[in-house]
Amino acid sequence: SAGFKPCSTIKPVIAIAALQEGIVTSDTRIRITRRKYLNLTEAMAHSNNAYFEELGRRMGFDTVSEYARMLGLGEPAGYGIPEEQPGSLPAEPPKSGGVARMSSFGEGIQMTPLQLGAIVSTVANGGTLYYLQYPRTPEEIENFEPRVKRTLDITSLLPDLREGMHAAVLRGTARRSNMPDSEQASGKTGSCSDAGQRIGWFVSY
Repeated sequence: SAGFKPCSTIKPVIAIAALQEGIVTSDTRIRITRRKYLNLTEAMAHSNNAYFEELGRRMGFDTVSEYARMLGLGEPAGYGIPEEQPGSLPAEPPKSGGVARMSSFGEGIQMTPLQLGAIVSTVANGGTLYYLQYPRTPEEIENFEPRVKRTLDITSLLPDLREGMHAAVLRGTARRSNMPDSEQASGKTGSCSDAGQRIGWFVSY
């Protein structure tokens, strides 16, 4: 498909950007209501929109867009998959909510399931963004080799993000995924409205 609004699955991208840019550390607490502050782990676990909107405002549209592209949005995730479409990134801050809503709901972004899978695989493996491949013949399967799209210098940032995604499964928005504790699964949910349709995402590793 041409893609869908990412909803809250954009938040791992925003977290990586904010950590790399020095906007937050794992200990940084951001005020989300008059008396409530959250750190990155709890904000990710409970998919707190106010927290990620503030990160987006602090970084600005250009920085958020740069990291979205770096992590593969707006371009095909696959290698030689003719059916795949590249999704899209906005050329300017969305009229509805600007960069803040872009950073909490993915406003203005069209993302495909292949792109989301590639992003979270990068989180899981330590920072290597691979091309997704679809070998279709016995010969292609026999000769399959991984193809690296780019290697990202984010390894030191990932424990903080992974902790939040693991907390999402243990006690946050993904707690009803019914994954056994022994699996040590981590994940991210996303739900929102897109062109009058209700969209629901869940990605895990």
